[in-house]
Amino acid sequence: MQTATHLDREHCVRAVQSKDARFDGWFFTAVLTTRIYCRPSCPVVPPKPENMTFYPSAAACQQAGFRACKRCRPDTSPGSPEWNHRADLVARAMRLIADGVVDREGVPGLASRLGYSARQVERQLLAELGAGPLALARAQRAQTARLLIETTALPMAEIAFAAGFASVRAFNDTVREVFALTPSELRARAPRSGAGTPAGIGLRLPFRAPLNPSNLFGHLAATAVPGVEEWRDGAYRRTLRLPYGHGIASLTPRPDHIACRLTLSDLRDLPVAISRCRRMLDLDADPVAVDDHLRTDPLLAPLVDKAPGRRVPRTVDEAEFAVRAVLGQQVSTAAARTHAARLVTAHGKPLDDPEGGLTHLFPSPEALAAVDPQTLAMPRTRRTTFTTLVRELAEGTLQLGVESDRAEARARLLSLPGFGPWTADVIAMRALGDPDAFLPTDLGIRRAAAELGLPATPAALTARAEAWRPWRAYAVQYLWATDGHPINFLPV
Repeated sequence: MQTATHLDREHCVRAVQSKDARFDGWFFTAVLTTRIYCRPSCPVVPPKPENMTFYPSAAACQQAGFRACKRCRPDTSPGSPEWNHRADLVARAMRLIADGVVDREGVPGLASRLGYSARQVERQLLAELGAGPLALARAQRAQTARLLIETTALPMAEIAFAAGFASVRAFNDTVREVFALTPSELRARAPRSGAGTPAGIGLRLPFRAPLNPSNLFGHLAATAVPGVEEWRDGAYRRTLRLPYGHGIASLTPRPDHIACRLTLSDLRDLPVAISRCRRMLDLDADPVAVDDHLRTDPLLAPLVDKAPGRRVPRTVDEAEFAVRAVLGQQVSTAAARTHAARLVTAHGKPLDDPEGGLTHLFPSPEALAAVDPQTLAMPRTRRTTFTTLVRELAEGTLQLGVESDRAEARARLLSLPGFGPWTADVIAMRALGDPDAFLPTDLGIRRAAAELGLPATPAALTARAEAWRPWRAYAVQYLWATDGHPINFLPV
């Protein structure tokens, strides 16, 4: 048995003994005497330190023969914030695995997307996470199976294949091995009140506290494209384009979780839909680390103290966001929504939403690349920017997926006609997920800087913001929040 060398045993023991939920997802505690693995905040009496060993992933625990604790359910803890803010091979691989690439394309497909050999990817994941891509994907399949078992009345055979297992036998064996219960026993233990239907699955998305929902849901609701997104009955709802079909997500902020309801045309898309919703809401962030760092600036500290836990609102579809960023160049939020809604109505794929007002999927790059440029109601130069972007996305010469190298993607964007630093950086922040993206030329940022006594010019502000690295995208959220724009407030 081998634990990851980068885990600091003394700090891990202290976190377990204090039941510190901030470390949930950062590492997992395996108990040698019971062969159970837990999250650091497990409510049971902590084991003796000599009986603890630590792993960086649930998959590594499972591979070493430990079973998931039935009390703290470590498989449902928030993901490690490492995979969001890092941009190296391991982080990009983890984002792809969460997006279901190994189940759909195998390890060779994963390696191909990353531009490395399968052996190199396997070696790096084993070195850092104690588990290779197949074991990590298997752990994700087990969690998906558990969700379907506990939240639907589907037959077990259907759940097995929806979760990505090749056979019912593999499904049964994995569930017993990981959870020490048969699928039927798991279902019997689940509370009946939370059960859903195959078409509508209800679940709770955990996060690390604190989480301030105001700018997060306020931004998504204020910029919502009619037909694709809406705010209804306290929930942000939007359509999803998924690998096997389409879906609708409904996300409602709660004090200790995000209530999520997913309606999917193909249940095999469940893990991908969850992953994309988590990424859009930045739920795997470590707000304590971010806020503590930004508080070191005396001009930012009052903003952080007033409303800690701000997240960066991101996206479920990187190509869609890039198109919308171009539509929003030098126009108001309302005008950008109008432009996008016209494209959706004319070129989006229709779908049925019996619970609300969603009508379409946002048009794919391929559909937009076929649009006659003369029909676009925008200035000629922006029309050129738009057509160049969608052509590059459709042809695959511009990659903006979770596997993208952020620096390379930003450089590629800046090489396109009509792409200046603001457009490239807002895409880097919200589509590529760069936690250090910064918008010194943004009007709202410059107004906030002037009000707070920060440098006014982009160059001077950028120099001052060096101290905020690597969390400048979060500083942007705090600076934006000084304004009375609707993006900063939950809709009434």
